[in-house]
Amino acid sequence: MAKNTGSANVIIADIQAKRVEFAIEKGFAHGGFVVPRKNGKDTEEKLRLAKEITSIIATTENHSSGANGEVDVVFECTGVEACTQAAIYATRPGGRVVVVGMGNPVQTIPIAAATSREVDILGTFRYANTYPDAIEMVSNNKALLPDLSKLVTHRFHGLDNIPRAFEMAARAQDESGNLVLKVVINTNEMRTNSSL
Repeated sequence: MAKNTGSANVIIADIQAKRVEFAIEKGFAHGGFVVPRKNGKDTEEKLRLAKEITSIIATTENHSSGANGEVDVVFECTGVEACTQAAIYATRPGGRVVVVGMGNPVQTIPIAAATSREVDILGTFRYANTYPDAIEMVSNNKALLPDLSKLVTHRFHGLDNIPRAFEMAARAQDESGNLVLKVVINTNEMRTNSSL
């Protein structure tokens, strides 16, 4: 959606290489970066790792404009503390970090890096007030959007498969090694009670 609203350079960063490859190949992002799985032992090391990852992402080449550099807006969708830290470091002075992911409710963030560079941190509850805009965008700008049907990677049929569908949705890959993004449950059951 960011590309459709005028973003000239959309970058995805994820710990799953297949997600990054998918986003670039299917036209959802111009470039991407696979974040190495490194865990700091203490706050100082965690912040150092976040800065290190940010500097690597900034120098990574993308398909549209060369090196990524600092970014205007970061949508942090994981809720993972290290990702929130890296989001603040990756944002240009005067930019914005939109915190979408809901992870650990108490996190250590580099507030001095945000305030000294006037980086706005905006919290949002995912899905709140987004449906009308998304429906409008999908309905009227299909030619400008990547093929959104590619986001649905697995389908289950019938109410009996709901537990299997939720198990699949919690995974990064299925039994065959295929990427899991969005899981849809199709039901053929008709509601007979009009009050439901």
